[in-house]
Amino acid sequence: MSAYRAKALLHTLLRDESGNVLPIAVAGIIVMSAIVGGGVDLSRGYKVQNRLQNACDSAVLAGRKAVTTNGYDSTAKAQAQTYFDINFDPAQQGTTHTTFLSEGDTAGNSIGGQASTRMPMLMMQLFGVEDMTLRANCASTMGVGNSDITMVLDVTGSMGTSLGTGTRLSALKTAMKNFYTTVDTAVQGSNARVRYSFVPFSTTVNTGRLLYDLDPDYITDHWTIQSRAPITKTITSQVFNGWDTAVVTSAPSDYTSQANSSTSQYSSTNYTSLNSCNSARPADVPWANNGSATTSTTTITNGAGQQVVTRVTRQPQRMTTYICQRSGSRYRVFYYYSNRTFNSYSYETSDPIYTTVTSVVFDRWEYKPVQYDTSTLKTFQPVVTQTGSNGTNVTSTWEGCIEERQTSAASSISYSVLNGMNPSDALDLDIDSAPTSDESTKWAPLWRQVAYNRNTTNVVSSTTNSNTATSYCVPAAKVLQTMEQSQFNSYADSLTAQGNTYLDIGMLWGARLSSPDGIFQDTVNAEPANGGNVTRHIIFMTDGLLEPANTTYQSYGIEFLDRRVTSDGSLSQATSRHSLRFRAICDAAKAKGIRVWAIGFTSGLTSDLAYCASPNSSFTANTATELNSAFQTIAKQVGELRVLS
Repeated sequence: MSAYRAKALLHTLLRDESGNVLPIAVAGIIVMSAIVGGGVDLSRGYKVQNRLQNACDSAVLAGRKAVTTNGYDSTAKAQAQTYFDINFDPAQQGTTHTTFLSEGDTAGNSIGGQASTRMPMLMMQLFGVEDMTLRANCASTMGVGNSDITMVLDVTGSMGTSLGTGTRLSALKTAMKNFYTTVDTAVQGSNARVRYSFVPFSTTVNTGRLLYDLDPDYITDHWTIQSRAPITKTITSQVFNGWDTAVVTSAPSDYTSQANSSTSQYSSTNYTSLNSCNSARPADVPWANNGSATTSTTTITNGAGQQVVTRVTRQPQRMTTYICQRSGSRYRVFYYYSNRTFNSYSYETSDPIYTTVTSVVFDRWEYKPVQYDTSTLKTFQPVVTQTGSNGTNVTSTWEGCIEERQTSAASSISYSVLNGMNPSDALDLDIDSAPTSDESTKWAPLWRQVAYNRNTTNVVSSTTNSNTATSYCVPAAKVLQTMEQSQFNSYADSLTAQGNTYLDIGMLWGARLSSPDGIFQDTVNAEPANGGNVTRHIIFMTDGLLEPANTTYQSYGIEFLDRRVTSDGSLSQATSRHSLRFRAICDAAKAKGIRVWAIGFTSGLTSDLAYCASPNSSFTANTATELNSAFQTIAKQVGELRVLS
């Protein structure tokens, strides 16, 4: 029956005054049909409306999750549309003219959507109502609560290898910065508190400054390191110290041989006889000094070891002799000179003076464990040690990397909520307890400048100088703190790649910096100004498998020699036991309600990483883009993505 005919019949019945029971009954049937039909169609509409609202909500959630640093772009919009289409099938719902529209703000932080569909009426068409249009409004936002985020970052040497246009480390830095941007955008306009801490790791961690600032007594004043000690010997010798007072003696003087000059005429006077000439000639001039004397010196050491200085003074002398010589029948006076040298001698004899000198000199090295005083080193002041070539002084200053406190070389390591860490004497695996006066409970400086390797556990004596043991010190860790983008970026840019992969030491200190019950609890438990709850996260990123090196000086010394983790110093034991330690620390961290996110970068998701991660919190990334995507996904989870009512 058409709606028109139903209306005509009802009108006729109302005007017909003959027979009242039947018309009234018919009218009642029609009214009841309208009531029941309306109820059926309204029930259908309610179900479709709920389905439409759910589809709208899921769509904007999916769209917000797809937002990257590019904002709410076409890719994110397409993701929202896909989720709407999956969750609302018009054919199943029996509706037509279904639409879904979504828009986002500039950064894509908030997404709004509107959906509508037209549902044909089944029963109410009898009363002229053909269809019903249903609408749903929805929105999602990244509503960040109070979050503490500790990034435990692999900065081993492999992070410096090439990955496309840059290195793995540069890809990490970019992903970190984008992570901050995503979370920071989410908190804008809110009073949420987000804090960051960092633990770069390789063979050790750099937490020395944090420990010293917390309490200098947390760092030991004495520590034994595989090193070397100079062995000296005493030498006694007689050292020449000059000459004693000289004893002067003289020797007889002498003359050089005489030499006469040629004869010269004294005067032109002629004498008739030799007698008269002789009577007239002058008297001879005796020997006399002629000119200046000269002195020469000769120094020798005689057979008795004495110094003898010989001085010879030479004085020229002359004598004049007059003679008469005949010249024809006459005589004349002539003269000539006689020349000689008068030599006088003196001798200065000195005995040597010797001083007995005793000296201590380098003899050899003993390569062995050496206990060092670290009380000054731990204050970051320069310290001098006799570990240079042939025992010379070397000045070193602590960089802040640490050796772990007492541990146990146990083959079975585990953590349970009921019993805690097993074995209990592995103090290094206790993420909460503070050091006491017992030195074994304290940490020690990683003193790289004095660590030396050797190929046997025995003491080795050698005169040969060798290089210090291979060791690394990573950038300093940071405790939880709020950070501006520039501060965050600056820290990310400071990261450098070096060393081998020790997953457990990184996770250990990530847990310590995040634990509300540990030595940093005053910082961790500082209440946010908004008074809200705080969620805690550890983001653990590594690009490699666990890779101990038993000859490298690391956070447990030199494993081949110290054997703090293994019983035999072997790499096979080191690998398996560090793996057990890593898993136990992960269990301890998760037991505190900390969500652990794990990212395997270029290495796949190892069984250790998969074990460590909280449920639905592990990722693999083989490219810089995939690493950035993993960090973005975590950022959105940390940001507590939710639907706005």
